[in-house]
Amino acid sequence: MTDLDPTGLYEELGAKPVVNAVGSLTLLGGSTPPPEVKEAMDAAESAYVPMTELQERAGAFIAGLTGVPAAYVTSGAGSALTLATAALMAGDDDDKIQQLPNTAGMKDEILIQRRGRYWYDRCLELAGARLVEFGSPDGATADDLARAIGPKTAAVHCLVQEELPDPAALPLEEVIRVAGEAGVPVTVDAAGQIYPLENIGKYVRMGAAFQCVATKYIGAPQSTGLALGTEEMIRKLSLQTFSSYEGRRVRGVGRPQKVDRQEVLGAVAAVKRWMSLNHEDRLADDEQRSRAILDRVARLPGVGAALIDNVVGHNAFGVRIRADTSVTGVSLPEVVDGRAAHLDARPPRRGLDGRARLRPRPRSRDAGGRTPGPGAGRVAAGGRLPFASRSPYRSPTPAVSAGASMRCSRPVGIRRTSGAAMSIIAPNPK
Repeated sequence: MTDLDPTGLYEELGAKPVVNAVGSLTLLGGSTPPPEVKEAMDAAESAYVPMTELQERAGAFIAGLTGVPAAYVTSGAGSALTLATAALMAGDDDDKIQQLPNTAGMKDEILIQRRGRYWYDRCLELAGARLVEFGSPDGATADDLARAIGPKTAAVHCLVQEELPDPAALPLEEVIRVAGEAGVPVTVDAAGQIYPLENIGKYVRMGAAFQCVATKYIGAPQSTGLALGTEEMIRKLSLQTFSSYEGRRVRGVGRPQKVDRQEVLGAVAAVKRWMSLNHEDRLADDEQRSRAILDRVARLPGVGAALIDNVVGHNAFGVRIRADTSVTGVSLPEVVDGRAAHLDARPPRRGLDGRARLRPRPRSRDAGGRTPGPGAGRVAAGGRLPFASRSPYRSPTPAVSAGASMRCSRPVGIRRTSGAAMSIIAPNPK
């Protein structure tokens, strides 16, 4: 088979390749699956299989690896959120399943801390649910949650980012306790909580009915995610999916959110690999790459750099950059947007994103390689300030111990990258 030049393939279409200095980012195409995942996906092409059966078997296998009652491979973590919300409202009532997104006669309110609103909570509304805030911008209490629960409450939702805990938010343990006393299920967006390994399934084991995982962060295809949860929750979620739509001929809202057999087996292989990977070596490699970038960038006139040493979640290590524009002659947003006249505009461009987001930029971690190819670390550490936006950055915190209080995260407010600081990751050169 002839080797193809990926740069040529993209440029034939008029799309300019970039050097990914960000990580498994949706807008850059997600992940680069490691060999084990690619091999599993290639092997899947050799035969056809009923998707309902494959999903059941794959889910059971993943549930066993992650220590939860049940699991399901979805079309990304966002899809898992939408399917879970639909399941909470319609349950296993086929008439209600086909009625959505019309929620008349259903419990259709999802409670969420006002302080805990975030960019991706939109996925909760796609099946017809309505988000109802409780608490205030300054925080929330157990009493606030208890008062907010009413006859239309379908669930309480919480975003968890252990690397960015919010001390003013109502802890997840309290959310689960108060909601449980009222007979209301709790859902958790833990898309990036892929390390420590116990975080994959941890919130279900704590008592939540559901948590999602973005498997692109562990080397699965971008278009896959995991729904982890109780057996009842995952069974009802499966009734909303494309395979149920076709197999049972019941029209759930999940029909457009399709995965193929190659993607399902790729997700299984990625979970299997991630749960057995030597993460000490992975993190040591990440730190070494970060320090290599740090050493180069810190030498630039007018530029200050510091190591980001967080190891929790999907944001392992990186470099924080500060620039004195009176010395550099260019602001960091200008670097990100490529507006500086003296920047090298020749392809391949660097993978930069200047738009502010509610959550920090994902960064590359695993030694299997999901971002740049050979030599990309050297390119990303070059002298023309190739940064990726993470504005504003909050200092990393230690991993939360098993007995510590879990707090929902307060996502960063929507603001544009400042002219003073941003951060880059340590691209994986393998």
